[in-house]
Amino acid sequence: MRNAALVLGIIGGILGMIVGFFSYGYTEVVDRFGEVPDIAEQVENVGLIRTMSLLAPLLAIAGGAMAKVRALWGGVLLLASAAGMHYAFGFGVFTMFPIAFCGLGGVLAIAAGKPDEPKAHF
Repeated sequence: MRNAALVLGIIGGILGMIVGFFSYGYTEVVDRFGEVPDIAEQVENVGLIRTMSLLAPLLAIAGGAMAKVRALWGGVLLLASAAGMHYAFGFGVFTMFPIAFCGLGGVLAIAAGKPDEPKAHF
């Protein structure tokens, strides 16, 4: 289960980075060139989008990397990443896989009570 959490966390983080690049870039383009009514309007909370564009993929990749040795900590980071992506970007066609991968990876990491290695987290 820890290996699955590791892979899901890293893949979810990479997909989250792609969403983050475009989200951050969109807010920057609208700031520089202005809004175009009904086509490109600025988001309500620019700071939230920019922060989560960096933080959510970072948490996912770090959580996935930690899942093998410290499954509880890695699982918490993966679930925090999934919650942050859902809160900032919503659940849509481009965010469903990063959110689902991070969420499932977090659940698998936390559920690894009988670990692959001799050290349990609870």
